[in-house]
Order: sequence, then structure tokens, then C-alpha cells
Amino acid sequence: MTRRALVIGGTGMLAGCASALVADGWHVVLPSRRHAPIPDTAVGDGDRKALWVQADWAEPKQLAARAEPALGGPADLLVAWVHGLVRPSVLRAVAPLLAPGAPVVEVHDSASANPVGGCPDPVLPDHPTQQVVLGFVLQGSRTRWLTHAEIAVGVLDAVRRALDGRPPGVHHVGEFRPSSTHS
Repeated sequence: MTRRALVIGGTGMLAGCASALVADGWHVVLPSRRHAPIPDTAVGDGDRKALWVQADWAEPKQLAARAEPALGGPADLLVAWVHGLVRPSVLRAVAPLLAPGAPVVEVHDSASANPVGGCPDPVLPDHPTQQVVLGFVLQGSRTRWLTHAEIAVGVLDAVRRALDGRPPGVHHVGEFRPSSTHS
């Protein structure tokens, strides 16, 4: 049976996540403005492949319409890194493409998650949602942003939790905020 994943934001920082899903046998659809395929070694063949679809977050309905035929059936997983005010409209537009109860993994940068208030509420309440908040790495007295590989590892951990049916949760990758000992 073909497992299908829709990965929004999968041609940039989530390319490692998309590649890993293909390597695990998933059919992965990657809507993006610019063609940026994942490495050829992960593209696969037959039912195990990654397909790029030209689409833009600014046109959520068009994004969903273009992703639907590429999926070839309901998506069993949604991984989405969609920023700011377009996030709800994009996620609602692709919701009809998901299998009933399919898990969702939403990725947020540290600016979109409030240290006190937490992450934004999940947009798709009928789909169990794991949320990933990307932070930074402390190296001595300096900080740096996470690498694409570090992001992929953290997001894949949330994907596995989602696929295992674990309760929805928030997962931090890297440091979320400076601690008092590192200021």
C-alpha cells in the first residue's frame, strides 16, 4: 500500500525530512514556488518517489488543486512549515487532501511561538498535530541557527511520534530561549 505525504516547505529546510520519507518508502509531494528537487539519490521509483509541484502559499486553493493529482489519493501525513498569516488559509485549503485522521506535523520558527503562551493553536482539529519549534544552538558564548540536517532530525522525530499515534505535543529543536546561565 502506498503511503502518501504532503510536505509544504519540503524543498528548503525540510528537504532532509522529505528525502528520509522517500527513503522509507513514502510517495512525497512537494509544493513550492521554485523547482528545488530533493537529491536524486532519494527520488526513488514506482510508488516510492518525490514529486515537485509548482505552487505558492499566496494562492492556497491553487496550491491544493495542484497537489491533489500529484498525491494520487488521500495524504496519510502532512508536514507543513507555513509562516504567519497565510498559515491557516494554506492548511485549511489542503485539509480535504488528507485521509481522515491523518497526522499533521507543523513546524514553527522561534518567533512564531511565544515562550509564555506556547505555539499557535493547531489549524486542523480533526487531525492530531505535533508541533515543532525551531530554536538555535549555543556554542560557547555564541549562538547559531540550526542547520538543515539538525532541523530534519527534529522534524523526523515529530513525524515518527505522529505516525506512532502519540498524543499531540510540542517539540523543541535546539534552544528555545536563552537561559539565565548563558546571557
